[in-house]
Amino acid sequence: MMNEMGLHETLELHELLVFKNLCLTKSVAMGGLVQDPTLKTILQDSEAGDVKFIQEMQSILKRRHGINE
Repeated sequence: MMNEMGLHETLELHELLVFKNLCLTKSVAMGGLVQDPTLKTILQDSEAGDVKFIQEMQSILKRRHGINE
């Protein structure tokens, strides 16, 4: 199934990966500045979700390109 992914789909995954990396970078940077415990928790949850998403997208792209870890 992964070999049937079109080039445009691969490019979309790359775009999503770049976006989520940017989101993660901003969350980590802002986490050190945030004083409010509720907002800090939201940022930490966002970071965890972004890390999971990034790992999943990287796994898909590696399989798409036949890269084994």
